Amino acid sequence: MFSHTCQLRVRYSESDQMGTFYNSRLLEWMEVGRSELTRAAGKSYAEWEGAGVMAPIVEANLKFKGRAGYDDLLNLETCCEREGRARLKFNTVITMAETGQPVAEGFTIHALTSPEGRPIRIPGWIEDLLNGEKHEQ
Repeated sequence: MFSHTCQLRVRYSESDQMGTFYNSRLLEWMEVGRSELTRAAGKSYAEWEGAGVMAPIVEANLKFKGRAGYDDLLNLETCCEREGRARLKFNTVITMAETGQPVAEGFTIHALTSPEGRPIRIPGWIEDLLNGEKHEQ
């Protein structure tokens, strides 16, 4: 299983009068974590698509654990694991960078498909990512 942590600062437009982030932002932040994980593994998601591998979300689970407001720095820790023969599960834990306090956690499950939308098996180079083997770009 490959894991990667990146940071994100809460922008003004993502916060509200209650002093926390809009709940819809969590899925966007999880996308940032997934994108940075694939890039850190040596093949950006744009390169996945260029290689004919699409990964639409088929399921999402979100748990809100705490607040994060404007200008807070967050850690997004994302890991990827196999979810059957043609699906991947991306788990994300979001914490406050300075204190480690939990903000949110969740997962998304992605079906791997061809550009035409037909399911495909997990390619060998993605299997390598799952086994923690980093590929240089």
